[in-house]
Amino acid sequence: MDTSFRQFRLFSFAIILASMVTSIFTVIKCFNLVSNMKDKIYVLANDKAIEAFATDRKNNILVEAKSHIKAFHQFFFTLDPDHDAIKRGMDKALYLADESAKKVYDDLRENKFYSGIISGNVNQTIRIDSTQVDISSYPYSFRCYATQQIVRPATITTRTLITTGNLREISRTENNPHGFLIERWTTIDNRDIKTENRR
Repeated sequence: MDTSFRQFRLFSFAIILASMVTSIFTVIKCFNLVSNMKDKIYVLANDKAIEAFATDRKNNILVEAKSHIKAFHQFFFTLDPDHDAIKRGMDKALYLADESAKKVYDDLRENKFYSGIISGNVNQTIRIDSTQVDISSYPYSFRCYATQQIVRPATITTRTLITTGNLREISRTENNPHGFLIERWTTIDNRDIKTENRR
């Protein structure tokens, strides 16, 4: 009887110890899993879950800055002979920049530039060739190199465009998803490269 009781007690102790080890192991694994999941995001696209990873903004600041500059220039310089299309593009562009861009827009509007685009059936597009951003000091300075193509009823003009300015960090919004504001934006070169007659 005494031997049987000792065996039962030893067996019970072994069960309790095994249960405690299993519980501790499960809790540690759960904490590790939750900790790892905090850096993962799943995006649903076409009924498929795609894993995305959360990173510190500093890791992507150069990519986001270049994307912001590209978006601004495309909104500002892509023009169709349609008042509503021009207004939509300018509204989007002016969310991404300060009063330096607004001043250029106002000057062009006062000089009837946009009226000329509409009445002359002119279409203007832009291709960003390269963007240089210096993130070593804040606010970040940039220089954007682009090529414009202006299509008129009789000719196609290709122009070079070089602009410069600074980027300041602001809150992200629906209208400004990168959370940057272009400041002191100026055009330092905008001249014709060639003009061709349309066929």
